[in-house]
Amino acid sequence: MEAVSETDVQFWMAKAVNWGEATSCSAVLDISRHLGSLRSFLQQVLQGLQQMSSTSEAMKTFPFVGQFLGRLCWNPCVIADERSQRLLLRCLSCLYSAEPLNAVERKANTWIKNMLCHLVSDEEGSVAHATVKHAGLTPKQYHSEALQKVVSLMTDEVIKSCDGLPNISARCSDGNIHTISTACVALVTYPQMSPLIGVLLKHSLLCGSSCLNPEFIKEVNEALISKRLVLEDEAIVNLWCYSPTCLEGAAVSLLESVLSDQETMIQSLDKHVNASYLPQASAHHCHIFLTVNEIYRNVLTEIDENLAVRALIQVFTACFLQRLNGQEPQERLPLRAFFPHVTLSLLTPLLTAPSEVPREAWLDHLSWIRSLLQSVTENEEAGEDVRAYQAVFEAWFLLVQCGYWVDTAAELLVLAAPENAEPLLWLLTFFHHPTNRGHQRSQQTAVAREAWTHLRMLFLTSPPPPRHLSAVKELLSSSLSSNLVLQLFSNFAVFSRGPVSIITEIADKVLTEADVKRRAPWSLASIRCRLNSGATRDDKVHSRLRTLQDTLLQT
Repeated sequence: MEAVSETDVQFWMAKAVNWGEATSCSAVLDISRHLGSLRSFLQQVLQGLQQMSSTSEAMKTFPFVGQFLGRLCWNPCVIADERSQRLLLRCLSCLYSAEPLNAVERKANTWIKNMLCHLVSDEEGSVAHATVKHAGLTPKQYHSEALQKVVSLMTDEVIKSCDGLPNISARCSDGNIHTISTACVALVTYPQMSPLIGVLLKHSLLCGSSCLNPEFIKEVNEALISKRLVLEDEAIVNLWCYSPTCLEGAAVSLLESVLSDQETMIQSLDKHVNASYLPQASAHHCHIFLTVNEIYRNVLTEIDENLAVRALIQVFTACFLQRLNGQEPQERLPLRAFFPHVTLSLLTPLLTAPSEVPREAWLDHLSWIRSLLQSVTENEEAGEDVRAYQAVFEAWFLLVQCGYWVDTAAELLVLAAPENAEPLLWLLTFFHHPTNRGHQRSQQTAVAREAWTHLRMLFLTSPPPPRHLSAVKELLSSSLSSNLVLQLFSNFAVFSRGPVSIITEIADKVLTEADVKRRAPWSLASIRCRLNSGATRDDKVHSRLRTLQDTLLQT
């Protein structure tokens, strides 16, 4: 029974002959366009070979098969595709005779063995071994170098097509960039392709036109997000500058990873944020920061009580500011460019990290921040127009971005005298309840004050009084003030000076509700990221924080 048509055979044999060993851009482009169809044809050939009772019958039914498979086995672009290589291996295996009946089958076995060795091994006596022995290469190295040669030729072609033209507007008009990017679609995950992908992105961005194949951009972006492709930093930035959709995808991917893999992210959120390369790119390209910022701002308005989202925004901003401050002054854009909706008077104190302010000046600095924020809220409380509410939102969002100052306020509250507590408690209240809906701000400030009073007695008295244990536990169960109380509790647990055993015992007795236990590690993660930025080097504090995190993550 004939498994493939004569027309298909003629078509694919002609393709295999024309492609040769695929050393030209046109051959790679044609392979890329036909790779899916080639796999379908190879699947048909495989199904036909599986029905044959012997190699002789297979060669009689499919006289073209030896030459066809042999040509494809020497094509680096075909065998670089894992699925195509697997089909070639299976077709060759079907042709092999376990018990050859004649000289033809014995000769075929020798050839098949050599082809299989060419594809997968370095066995002595194989065609691949004989061919590359003089160069000291294994078949795998040969395949790699063959593909690398193709990539080098195509890279040179990209550079020539974009450089040597009279002006920028004339660049890439001949469609070379689009053609080459199309040829790369099926091969973007191979390490050898990274230089070519980088050159395509760089020169296409310089040309100022959408000359890359959209499918190429899509494949590169997906491979990058899934860690199947490694590109140089410049190439990643060029991808995001060329395609805003890819930038949005990177920002959303980071957010999704934070929400889905919380245990890993809690322990090393700052490392994951830096590994995304978003802070570094944002420091050099204002529009990248504004785009990422807008995405996270929109998410925050939908789930403003989510501590994981708040932690991500805070850590992203801290990593971005660290990169921005590391630039030479003459290269650095003004802060107003990155934060256009907030007054400079508020930017200056909030964007100054706690590590840049002497510890003895923290209280004064926080009192300054509180007075500025309080002045912003006065118009809202007076019932002013939409602009007043917008101003409050922008001030609050900046405070979320700079949440390390709120954590600093919570740390100071652990040992603060009563006369110094009010501005710090107000700041925590505004952070967790920015609007004054139902005139609840004073009520929430009272809750914060009550929680602070109970926590002082709980952590600074030995043994912990049961009355205060139950009071804090009850406050944590309130949906209205739970995150505020949790932040205070976390800072008391980390910065109070009692024995670690007592601290963990208190945590076990207070953090009993599943939802509270789920959120508590994120509150600790925010503290951890601030400590890692250099705010404190106290080994005992770091040790206690690690113990608390490990305890909560194990329960």
